[in-house]
Amino acid sequence: MTLPPSQPSSPSPTAPTQTPVAAAPSPPIVFPLSWLIEHAAAPIAYRAITEVAKLPGSIADQVASLPFTHRPALTLGVTQQADGTWNHSMLSVPSARAEHFEGIGTINAARRLLEYGWDKDTPPLIHARRVLFRLLAEDQDPEYLFELGGKNAADEDIARRARAILREAAAAALAQAGYEGDPRLRGAARRIIERVAAYLRSPLAQKPFVRMGNQHVLPPEAAPPSVYALHMLAYMPLFRNEHHDAMAALYHHLSQPMPRQEPIQLCGKQIIAQPHLVLGDMLPNRGVVDNDIVFAITWLELMARLGFLRKSDTWSKLYERFLDDRDAHGVWRPRKGLASTRSSNPFLWPMFPLDDHHTGDERWTDMTFRLGLIGRLSGRTIDVV
Repeated sequence: MTLPPSQPSSPSPTAPTQTPVAAAPSPPIVFPLSWLIEHAAAPIAYRAITEVAKLPGSIADQVASLPFTHRPALTLGVTQQADGTWNHSMLSVPSARAEHFEGIGTINAARRLLEYGWDKDTPPLIHARRVLFRLLAEDQDPEYLFELGGKNAADEDIARRARAILREAAAAALAQAGYEGDPRLRGAARRIIERVAAYLRSPLAQKPFVRMGNQHVLPPEAAPPSVYALHMLAYMPLFRNEHHDAMAALYHHLSQPMPRQEPIQLCGKQIIAQPHLVLGDMLPNRGVVDNDIVFAITWLELMARLGFLRKSDTWSKLYERFLDDRDAHGVWRPRKGLASTRSSNPFLWPMFPLDDHHTGDERWTDMTFRLGLIGRLSGRTIDVV
């Protein structure tokens, strides 16, 4: 019954007082370090010790050479060319038929070495950083468009798009390498986040597509965040704190439903596919997880690094579902009928898989490691066993 406006509403003296109930703390995550050391490739074992278990420094020092015992990592390192690049390209990935790393681009190769646990001061990464830093400056030399140039280099609109993609991808690699404090990277990051933030606060963010003929396209001025910009920000925690308003807008954007329209954009007179642009929540439900579990786990790691995972009920529940798929020892094993732990998504190539085994328990080391890493990144307690 609603009281008349003139009558003040006061609680009955016998009514129970409601007090907010504090959310129960998340339980510790069992992390099978001993099992990983026994079954995983050297890079995974090393990162499990240093990044997830965080064993004392004396132990970390003892295993510092582990990443350099992994033959695929050594193979990748020695195939670098004299100019500091791999194959004089930047974003290409090996074909499905490649036996090793044939055709790999420099940015993907550098990020893969970092995922293997190599330090930024190892010779291949030192040798590559010159060209990566030069990309931050958007060098207008057509040679610095690499595989994105060619016959399109003469088209200034297409060349400008290519330089923007390469700048953000290079920034992501340099941030992951640990150059957050370098003024060149910070300057590029500031320009990137300012452009993205301006887009997110504009009406375009709510209705990004415009009709052109019989197609809906992103207009030239639309600047949604790219997967490279997200990776860059993921490895720049101090920079994120300095731009907290933009990060709040970014979280709002990433938690919105994805439009059904594929990201294509008007560049000059051409309509170009922009698969690197992120237009909303790319992991909205279990169906997406089951279609590509590699993408799902890498997205959850990215959101954890950005500080967004625990803010989203959807992503948190999907992560918990992954945890539920572990056995009693904390080892992840796929559900019956679940898709393969492989992905054809080229944006995931630098991260997964780090273990090249296709049979036995070794198949599950990548996923088991990543689940522990996501827990550590999101602030969960890790129970090392």
